Formats: sequence, structure tokens, C-alpha cells
Amino acid sequence: MDQPNQKSALRYNFAHTSQNHSVPESETKNGAKQRPEPEGNGITNRKSEIERLRKGQVVLIDKPLDWTSFDVVNKMRYAILKKFNLKKFKVGHAGTLDPLATGLLLVCVGKATKTINQYQGLDKEYTGTFYIGATTPSYDLETTVNEHFTTDHITTEMILETARNFIGKQQQLPPIFSAVKKNGKKLYEHARKGENVEIKPRDIEIKEFEILSVDMPEVAFRVKVSKGTYIRSLAFDFGRALQSGAYLSSLRRTKIGNFDVNDAISINDWIHNLNNEEA
Repeated sequence: MDQPNQKSALRYNFAHTSQNHSVPESETKNGAKQRPEPEGNGITNRKSEIERLRKGQVVLIDKPLDWTSFDVVNKMRYAILKKFNLKKFKVGHAGTLDPLATGLLLVCVGKATKTINQYQGLDKEYTGTFYIGATTPSYDLETTVNEHFTTDHITTEMILETARNFIGKQQQLPPIFSAVKKNGKKLYEHARKGENVEIKPRDIEIKEFEILSVDMPEVAFRVKVSKGTYIRSLAFDFGRALQSGAYLSSLRRTKIGNFDVNDAISINDWIHNLNNEEA
């Protein structure tokens, strides 16, 4: 699949410059003098803003901790509907980010929602930490620790070598606490009811896997992966490969394709910019 033109898919900048102009008088057909509506009047600016949004924008949002991806989408949609007094407006995200993760979320508005599938197929980069020596049912901090393991045999060199061995194409089992569907229900719905379901492995690729630091029991990492890769599952598998256990203790998405979290804006700043656009 060709990668979409990312240079044109920049976050929407609501700020614009304005100048003070004297408004000349003009004559109507009956000769009466009147002051015409200024070119940059509120109605014109309002229509222009709505039109720009409807034509399509890709907004780079730095998702905060504990927010779901749909929380961000719903907040942005509500802000647009409220400001422009609309009944509906298309807004969607191009790849879920777990509530316990922070970082880059691509939010498509207007006609850009038609390109969501293209963005979902891009490689993704993350930084984060694994906690070595324990596991949780969700493979992260959503659930409490359910088992402890020894770590006395684990060395820094063993951790580095294990990371190198994970690079490449492989099959991965999604976490039971995930949105993958089984029998018409999401896996986490089965998990929360205590139901046992068969999970099929998925083809994924780990393209880069770098250990940033080792400060046991925590290991900091950076990883670049293909679509469909679960970093929580990587944490669990990493622990097993160390003949121990591990879970994901923190996660931040830093890149999606060539989109970078350093170019992203917070959801609150985006809404502030929207609401303070000059009318």
C-alpha cells in the first residue's frame, strides 16, 4: 500500500492574522450611502472555518494518560458541534491507543475520515518500560499482578540479546484484554466475564527493538512495529523469553509513519485554539 501524502496532512492551525481596515462607503442603486459588510466579517469567517474542516484535516493529538481514543474523538466532535451549532460532523481516529498509554493519535475530521484505513496501515514507534519479574492478566497495569517470577539469572547482556532475537516477522497472540473480536464480542468482554476463548495468532513484524536502559526490575525500550502489533503482548513474550515474566508498565506512541508526536498538540490546546479563532 502506498503511504499517503503526510506532508499535506498537518494538524489544523486555527490561528490566523487579521488586519484593521477602514471600510469605504459605496453607493446603492438609489444613491443612498451605506457601509458594506467587511470581507472578513464573522459570518464569512465562520463559513470559511467550517468549510476548511469539512474539506478534511488530520490533527496530531498528544493523547493524555487515562483517556481512551474515543474520548479524544468525542471531545473534539463536541467542540466543533458546539462552536458552529451543527447537529453532526465526521470525526474519527486512525489507530487506537490504550487508556494507559500516552502519545500520538491521528484524528481525522471531515472528508479526511475517508483516509483512516490508509493511516492505520502505517508503521508505529513506541517508547516505554517493561517490569521484569511479574505478570498481569492484561499484560499491563490495567489489572493487578497475578504471578511473580525470579530474576536472579537475568543479566543486561541477556536482555540485549533477547531484544535482538525479537526483530523480524513473526506471529503474535493479542492480549485477552483487547478489542480484537471473537464470536461477535471483543476479547476484553469475554475476559471480564471470565470466559475462556481461543485466540488466533496474528502476523506482525518488529522492525526495530532498542533497549534504552536497564534498571531492574524496569527495562526501558524503543520499538518500531507493523500494523496490528500489541506492545503489551511483546512485554509478556519478552518476559517468557527471559525465562521469567514481564508486563508493560508504561507506553508512549512517538511516531505513526512520518508523523511525530513532537508535532502534536494537546486536546485542551486544540479546543482552546478552536474556540478562540477570531470571528
